[in-house]
Amino acid sequence: MQGSNHAVGSENTEGYSLKELMLEDSQAVSSWIKADVNCGDNSLLSGTLQAKGSKVNGFDLDRPKVLVVDDHATSRMTAVSLLGIEGYEVIEADSGSIVIRLVTQKQPDLILLDVMMPGMDGFEVCQLLKQDEQTRLIPVIFLTALNDRRSRIRGIEVGADDFLTKPFDRVELAARVKSLVRQKRLNEDLDHAEQVLFSIAMSIESRDPNTGNHCERLVKWGQVFGEYLNLSRYQIRDLRWGGYLHDIGKVGIPDAVLLKKGKLSPEDWQIMRQHVLIGEKICQPLRSMRGVIPIIRHHHERWDGSGYPDGLKGDDIPYLAQVFQLIDIYDALTSERPYKEAFTSAEALSLMQEETDSGWRNPKLMQQFAEFIRSYQEKERE
Repeated sequence: MQGSNHAVGSENTEGYSLKELMLEDSQAVSSWIKADVNCGDNSLLSGTLQAKGSKVNGFDLDRPKVLVVDDHATSRMTAVSLLGIEGYEVIEADSGSIVIRLVTQKQPDLILLDVMMPGMDGFEVCQLLKQDEQTRLIPVIFLTALNDRRSRIRGIEVGADDFLTKPFDRVELAARVKSLVRQKRLNEDLDHAEQVLFSIAMSIESRDPNTGNHCERLVKWGQVFGEYLNLSRYQIRDLRWGGYLHDIGKVGIPDAVLLKKGKLSPEDWQIMRQHVLIGEKICQPLRSMRGVIPIIRHHHERWDGSGYPDGLKGDDIPYLAQVFQLIDIYDALTSERPYKEAFTSAEALSLMQEETDSGWRNPKLMQQFAEFIRSYQEKERE
């Protein structure tokens, strides 16, 4: 939070550098992903087809796993044979009912999934996989004799990544599998990097007894205020992520400053203000963070240009940074801290309005925020 002389503290990750934290987390995730857990279900058919050589379609050593799910043995064996020749590690299943557990145990890089199966069909299996945070990134190619428009639309609705019509061509099968496996691994790298950042951000907050669940509350406020402003889904996502990551740069602030009791000296403030620049540098390499970076860098700017780090004025301040700033300040004011009692909602809005009248906030946005808080409280009472 900025302004009102109510500083919101956050903690450094004591004893660890950012590089060490990311390396440690990466090693832990890597060991988990590569763990080969045997499946004891008797309906798992022929386990694995081994191929010679240490390189598969450009994937060195770590051969991609493909799970082929089809209740027709002849059709399944055709796909298994073709993929085996290409050098993939192939896992077989003859029904949709065992796929969820099998995927959790074997961690395949791609699933070839028959649509028409007794019991749980391919549509239902795919929908369950795509709804699960742990399996949503695994590409699913539907194998189907159905070539009608309705079936393809249904497949797209449940999250299928591609379609192959039986009987399929070997070259086409190999090309589509290779492309989707590469994309899946790129997505995993991106997803892992994001999770490392969130883990670091949460570790910073967890060491600070002053802020409680500040980040979690900001995520909630970002969602509901973003919806109130009719922001896009991506803007709301950036606000939510900003709730976690806005102070991640404090990982680079010395404990002597970050944990100092009492008021900070002018020299301390110079150091503390660097956290927005450090946070920007940490998140900048990830393209998915492009919408969050303006929040990280500019959530301490002021409407009259008296903020930091760039002294931006008015609408030169990124809009999402302005939106985020209001929910950050409001949550800090209405939360109890060791150095202050929690303000009532009316008291917090009054103080924020005083700062707006002094030129620190966007007047129009502040009015919208005040109206939002009052309407939100009315709904809560109802």
